[in-house]
Amino acid sequence: MTYEGVLTKMQTEIGKPIQYFLVFENSFLNVNQLIGKETEIVFQGFKCLNCGKQKKIFRQGFCYDCFMSSASVGDWIMRPELSTAHLEIEDRDLVYEKKVQLQPHIVYLALSSEVKVGVTRKTQVPTRWIDQGALQAVPIVEVPNRYLAGITEVALKNHFADKTAWQKMLKNDVPQVDLLAERLKAEQWLPTEAKPFFMPKVELLDLHYPVLEYPTKVKSLNLDKTPSFTGRVSGIKGQYLLFEDGTVFNVRSNEGYVVRISL
Repeated sequence: MTYEGVLTKMQTEIGKPIQYFLVFENSFLNVNQLIGKETEIVFQGFKCLNCGKQKKIFRQGFCYDCFMSSASVGDWIMRPELSTAHLEIEDRDLVYEKKVQLQPHIVYLALSSEVKVGVTRKTQVPTRWIDQGALQAVPIVEVPNRYLAGITEVALKNHFADKTAWQKMLKNDVPQVDLLAERLKAEQWLPTEAKPFFMPKVELLDLHYPVLEYPTKVKSLNLDKTPSFTGRVSGIKGQYLLFEDGTVFNVRSNEGYVVRISL
């Protein structure tokens, strides 16, 4: 069976285990069905997710020109504290920025490789946590805009990591931590503007990934250097396909790549 199309990040459906889907223009693949099977991935070209042109992907699925101009990849995406829509100040497109920035955001703690702090739109819970490969996650505050979430994250970065060590996450090399206790510690470090938004009652979410066996060593598949790869899939975690030989393929970092997947 063969599937072809432009890669975008895997869509997910929470369950035990989580279900993963690759959605192409004319078909979709339940990626869980690849587990335990020999699978071939063949690179066929590029297609910018923004302009649709067959141009080399620069970053986040966009060609260089689109990455430098599109409102959806402004600096405030990666650094929420730079958000200015609440001040009616435009970065690239104020209408778009108000739509995204001026909605409820969650600042959370997640256990992926260690305890990390992060920001996501409320509508992206629990998708954001799944994409990071978190084993557990819990919200800290729910704030009305992205700026408040950003300054809260900046304050908490003095006490928690803000990035996932992807190799440790994929090897499931994760310490045992009482995330609810860590959340309570975080309350004292909140900036003044965010303190009224601390969530007094929350639930800890446990996430279950479809993995037969975690690798002991990992090596990343680069389609630019290895345009054709075949291996037996041993699991899926975060946005990664795991193979028996320790090769891992980050679907999200290959958005905009046109591929053929055969099983």
